[in-house]
Amino acid sequence: MLKQFFYLGWWFFGARVLGRRKPLQTVLFISDRCNLQCKHCSVYQLKNPHNMTYEQVREHLQYSYDLGSRFVDFEGGETMIWRDGKRNINDLIDLAKEIGFFSATITTNAQLPFTGCRADSIWVSLDGIGPYHEAVRGKGTFARLEQNIATANHKALNVNMAVNTLNYESVDETIEYVRNNPHVKSISINFHTPFPGTEYLMIDRDLRNRIIDRVIAYKKKGYPIMNSVSGLKKMKRNDFKRRCWVTNFVYPDGSHGNCIGEGTDICNDCGLCMAGEMASVFNFCPDTILAGLSLRM
Repeated sequence: MLKQFFYLGWWFFGARVLGRRKPLQTVLFISDRCNLQCKHCSVYQLKNPHNMTYEQVREHLQYSYDLGSRFVDFEGGETMIWRDGKRNINDLIDLAKEIGFFSATITTNAQLPFTGCRADSIWVSLDGIGPYHEAVRGKGTFARLEQNIATANHKALNVNMAVNTLNYESVDETIEYVRNNPHVKSISINFHTPFPGTEYLMIDRDLRNRIIDRVIAYKKKGYPIMNSVSGLKKMKRNDFKRRCWVTNFVYPDGSHGNCIGEGTDICNDCGLCMAGEMASVFNFCPDTILAGLSLRM
């Protein structure tokens, strides 16, 4: 643990004082195969989907580690259906630790059981309660999600909600649901980013800001919301400096780079609240720093 804190301090000094642009985390899309066809998705491929081999994942992990990254998020497609022979997602988590990553997380749609997953933390995509979730992800998905969350038995199981035109009315009940669910640690609130073909899902700025105000009010009451108040306020003002270079992206076809929205008009409409969180970290906001340490350490 001491080694990790030392590294984080050195990385932050290099980034904030010396201006070094070294990634701290990696988002590794191991496949674009999925068992759902969600309305908002910009990754899923029906025809000729990519599926990295174990050795390809090893190469990308080592490359990212050598760049300076120390946290890896495995994403898809759907991570729980990834296979290379007899190897599954747990083998990739073990591999990341073997290389030296401080933590490895996965994101899942929770349509398959994930009991026994060795990820340090698990993010389940929850887009509202009942029909609101199913409006985005399909009939029957909410019941399967609830069942698999209840049987996961994981100490750091969190949910992520991407607010859009189909589910924004369910934000309050989803936050209440998380507080009352003994199997879920916290919720992260994000907003739909209008990648091509999904523009109709983006809520307008006024509604987004009203929702952010409500989320902040819940946070101040002690609800288990991962977002920090400082980060949410930045997302509301939307006038902060983007530091998307903190994350190194590896896409299913094996290409490396920054967020695919960087440098486009999409960036101005970004709903990924991690952008606001990172801006708050660079501004030394204590609540954001503590939220980040709680998530990663």
